[in-house]
Order: sequence, then C-alpha cells, then structure tokens
Amino acid sequence: MKNLKVEIISPVHNRRELTLQFLRSISRIDRNNLDVHTIIVDDGSTDGTTEAIAKDFPDVEIIEGDGNLWYTGGMNCGIEAALKHNPDYILCVNNDSILEEKCVRNLIECAKKYPHSVVGATLLLWNTPHKLFQVSPEWQTKLGGWHHWYQQTIWTIPTKPWKVDIIVGNCVLFPVQAIREVGLMDEKRFVQYGDAEYTPRMRRRGWQLLIEPRARVFCKPNDLPPKLREMPIKMMLKALFFEPQNVHSLRRRLNTNLFGAPTKLQGVAAFVIFFARLLARRNTESPAFGAREIEPPLAETFADKVTR
Repeated sequence: MKNLKVEIISPVHNRRELTLQFLRSISRIDRNNLDVHTIIVDDGSTDGTTEAIAKDFPDVEIIEGDGNLWYTGGMNCGIEAALKHNPDYILCVNNDSILEEKCVRNLIECAKKYPHSVVGATLLLWNTPHKLFQVSPEWQTKLGGWHHWYQQTIWTIPTKPWKVDIIVGNCVLFPVQAIREVGLMDEKRFVQYGDAEYTPRMRRRGWQLLIEPRARVFCKPNDLPPKLREMPIKMMLKALFFEPQNVHSLRRRLNTNLFGAPTKLQGVAAFVIFFARLLARRNTESPAFGAREIEPPLAETFADKVTR
C-alpha cells in the first residue's frame, strides 16, 4: 500500500523553545504508512529559532519571512510550500502545541472514514490536561458571536466525531483537495486569526467539519490580553480601530462575524450586540463570565451532531 503524504506546517515568531518542544512531539508521532514532512515558517525571529531548528531537526524545511506575515500570512506561506510536495493532507498546527503519538493517525483515520471532511483535534490545556481548550465553539447571535466553553473536560465530550460549524485553527487536518478548491486563508481581512473564517468558508463550499475526540493535542493556555478599560485612552483607541492584528480590534470582530457567521445578517446582529455588551462591560468571552455560566456537557449539546 502506498504511504499517505502528510505536510505539517506551523508559523513562528520568536518562540524558539516552544517550537523545539513542538518539533520534539512531531518526531515521536506514529508514522506507520505515513510520509510526514514538516515546514516551519519563521517570520523574522531574532531569538535563534531558525538556527536551533536547523541544528536539532535538519529534515525540517524552513521558510524565512521578514516579520510582517503574522499568523495568516505565515500559514499561507506554509500551505503554498506544502502544496509543492503534492501531499494527501496538510496539517496546520500552532507551534505551542504538543501532539499525542496517535494524534495524526487518528485525524487521518477520521478523514478517511468520513469523506469530504476537514478534521480538528481535541485541544487540551497542557497545565490542566483534562480540560478542553477552544474546542467546538457554538454560534450564538444573542451573545455576540461565537460562544466558547470554559468548563468542558475530556469526559464531557462525545465519544465519536461530531459535526461543528467552525474549527479553531490550533490543529486542523485538511485534505489537500479542500485547500485546492477553497484557496488560501484571507490575509487581507484577517492579518491575525485567519482561521476564524477559513473552515466556515469550507463548510459553505460543502466540506463537513468534524472534531475527532481520539486525536489529542496539548496547548499552551492563551496569554490574557490587557483589559480595554485599564488601557490609557490613546492605547485603547489604537487597539480598537488601528491594529487589525489586535485581539480587541473591532475590524477583526466585524470581519469574524460577517465571514464566520451562519449568515451575514446574523453576523451584523451579533456585532451590534457584542459592541453593546462591550460598552456595558458585560463581555461574555471573559474567563470570569465562563466560570459563572452553567454548561451542559458537550455530549448533550452536540448529541444530534455525532457521526454514526
């Protein structure tokens, strides 16, 4: 049997130790009947990332950027390089990830079992390894857009792959045909967070989005951004209106809603609601809000989305 070709790509900027840790986990994955090749897009790192990779992982392909690619441009550069190797699958992964040994194999088995599917891994926090991280957001217009879960664990999710409307981009397996049909991430509208519209775009083009519970990835917890109300006014205005890569950017939020929502109308309505909540200081995305909310198990919430 011919081996399946898998390209693993990850963009990085000044995260040498995290990247080396990520590559060590890649070196330990089950490669039986798989040809695995890794591409790192080093976007202008000044901490010796490229040199360290070349020394410790000479088989890794390195693409060097000028420091202006950000996440989306870096991922696109990696995808374009990966396509030249004519793979069967492209695995896009954040470099602050640790993959379980069977992760890639389980993702591929899921993609093969359910044709025309893009498959996301089960993301877990590496400092609390039973807790889910950014898995299976649910669209809720009344809450201002995508609603994330804060209390889910490895024991509260479905035991079989389940269908979702978006896959957060920490670790996603794309059949190469999906990328050839849909194209690259939108780096014009999304300097950062290009994954916010990528898998929804694929879903609208007829690709099924699945989460595979057996494919586990341990992720670094997100660094909490500065709170808007604690910023000087000049810095606040800059973050809201003039930095599209900023997590607080209203342009990013509007685009995320418009191009990720089930419909454009729902996206606009959710943006208005989000902005009103922002002014009222009732942000539903804060960990404090999530800690107070009562969450049913995802196995119940997505019971009708589980594959058969």
